[in-house]
Amino acid sequence: MSKQQLRRNIAKSDQFNRMGFKETREAAEGMMTKEFTSDMVKQMLENANTLVRGNVTIKLAKAYGFCWGVERAVAIAYETRKQYPDDRIWITNEIIHNPIVNQRMREMDIFFVPQEGMKKDLSGIQQRDVVVLPAFGATLEEMQYLNNLGCRIVDTTCPWVSKVWHTLERHRKASCTSIIHGKWKHEETVATSSFADAYLVVLNMDEAMYVTDYILNGGDKAHFLEKFKNAMSDGFDPDTDLDAVGIANQTTMLKSETTAIGKLFERTMMQKFGPAELTQHFVAYDTICDATQERQDAMYELLADKDSIDIMLVVGGFNSSNTSHLQEIAEHAGITSYWVDRPECIGAKNTILCRTSQGEEKVVEDWLPMRSVTIGLTSGASTPDKVVEDVLERVFMLSKLGQPSGA
Repeated sequence: MSKQQLRRNIAKSDQFNRMGFKETREAAEGMMTKEFTSDMVKQMLENANTLVRGNVTIKLAKAYGFCWGVERAVAIAYETRKQYPDDRIWITNEIIHNPIVNQRMREMDIFFVPQEGMKKDLSGIQQRDVVVLPAFGATLEEMQYLNNLGCRIVDTTCPWVSKVWHTLERHRKASCTSIIHGKWKHEETVATSSFADAYLVVLNMDEAMYVTDYILNGGDKAHFLEKFKNAMSDGFDPDTDLDAVGIANQTTMLKSETTAIGKLFERTMMQKFGPAELTQHFVAYDTICDATQERQDAMYELLADKDSIDIMLVVGGFNSSNTSHLQEIAEHAGITSYWVDRPECIGAKNTILCRTSQGEEKVVEDWLPMRSVTIGLTSGASTPDKVVEDVLERVFMLSKLGQPSGA
């Protein structure tokens, strides 16, 4: 039985729910509207995505913030708490990559499964507990364990993530190894790889080029296995498992890089096996998430006129992959950019705690010029509008405090 069939069998169980709860939907929507929406962001949308407050002009990207899959996951979590007000509820990971939303889950007495390194401790979960699977999904092994335990499972996995899992099944049927463009430690990629038979995770174009060079020219097998020791299926053999490959991705990766990696493997297999045999050795299906693509495209559009922007502000969880790539786009454009994950990152003495796309955290002093300034703004797909508003309120306060008396 294939791994996808095992998952489908679990999903057919009476104790499995992936649609949420109609009975509590209205109440949950009301809570989310109150806690996560923003009148300030609404005002920007009504004014061509622009807001002027004192000496600060904000230009908001056309696509930003909460995507449909994230909003759905959070809504179902809220519905679940309303549906089971007195039951013990767990989440197998962060519901989404946003610290404020996850703190709200804790305030609702929802427990997070303990995790040390890559290992989760599911031992505290008991039969008939309610367990929420987050937007990133859960591994097949976790789903089987919870199902066998007799838990009530509420699945909020983003449909775009599920689409990638179906693609892996198509790779299996074509006898192809899945090349997954992603971060091997990321929750989504961990879940995705659990549904593949043979797989290899490549982080970027450099790693992809290393693999394709091995396909064409061979190399040091021991070095290959050491390099990808955490990013490949058990028993992976680069001398045989790279004869036929299919491309998939972590949905939050940079679209242009995923596309380029796919083209690289296509050219490589064509060079090795010839055009007539290409379809026997290479398959690719579109698994780019629409929301990720839209936010990246909007970022490129906003920065097309980067000379009109003094600073770029990116708001989103520091462990959010899709947000890191928005920051990466700004860095590649050569514009001064600050990635913050919460309002408290902006200090009262004109300091900002920010992160680079490579994960370096730093505190920058005097980051906001005390003059007329135009700030480009975007937010990751896991970021509520209310967080964006609270960040901007601190920016506006800094600017106001820095102006001469009577200005």
